Amino acid sequence: MSRYLDAFLEMLIAERGAAKNTVKSYQHDLIDCAEFLFVSGVSKKAVLDKVTTKSLRYYLKNLADRGMTSRTVARRISTLRVFYRFLHTEGLRSDDPTSVLQSPRLGRTLPKVLSEQEVSRLLDAASRLEGAGGLRLKAMIELCYATGMRASELVELPFTALNRDPRVIIVSGKGGRERMVPLNEPARIAVKSYMNVRDRFLGGYKDNPYLFPGSMGRAISRQRFFQLLKKLALSAGIDTSRVSPHILRHAFATHLLNNNADLRSVQKMLGHSDISTTQIYTHVLDERLQKLVSEKHPLADKTPE
Repeated sequence: MSRYLDAFLEMLIAERGAAKNTVKSYQHDLIDCAEFLFVSGVSKKAVLDKVTTKSLRYYLKNLADRGMTSRTVARRISTLRVFYRFLHTEGLRSDDPTSVLQSPRLGRTLPKVLSEQEVSRLLDAASRLEGAGGLRLKAMIELCYATGMRASELVELPFTALNRDPRVIIVSGKGGRERMVPLNEPARIAVKSYMNVRDRFLGGYKDNPYLFPGSMGRAISRQRFFQLLKKLALSAGIDTSRVSPHILRHAFATHLLNNNADLRSVQKMLGHSDISTTQIYTHVLDERLQKLVSEKHPLADKTPE
């Protein structure tokens, strides 16, 4: 294993403010590459440090042979580029073996989106749940849909996130950047109801700092929220493959734009550093409008009966 891997991961955290999951993703990709190169006999020493462009191409071909998608291969190439640029910049390598690597061409993948009616059905199903667990899940879904938070941002919300002003919530996003997002009335009511039962989830850890505590003084996990959301979708009669915390984030952005919100405001609330990332949602609307015109316009082509 590369003797510089730990230094690289520390740089991601200290200089780029990378989230834990991002760091784990980089680590996983680099370890996978190193293990392949070692097992295949490409490099017995300094597996990653002194690897050649030819060896990396051999690894990328193996990814395709394993049936990995173009998107996954592109992400692995991106990881390798960041790693070797780090080594080159720090003077740990005299060259960058990824400089001539080409990423596979990717088509634009439009995000899956729930309709406003489907979100209402999901929230109605949450309202029918009994007990403290139902109040917690309702509050989490309302916050997700009201703010467009990522699942990791939601579960890691501190208990103090709503202390400043109940009309807004402070979200800590990627790179530790904070943003302030307004809360609608349903979200405020759901959170207030949940706060009356929050103590039931502390499990003896009275000083748990999270708004949504989990076990052993930690926050509820993203996986657990995902499981609860899938189960709720089933009871609401919605295809579970179309429901996830990230799809609620997509719904938040799309429904705002559909109701004439401006793109810059949506960008700020989502925490996107580049507005081009937010613009993907305008393509969702374009497709919906094209379908609407083709199906409903009086002059649209109709197949004769």
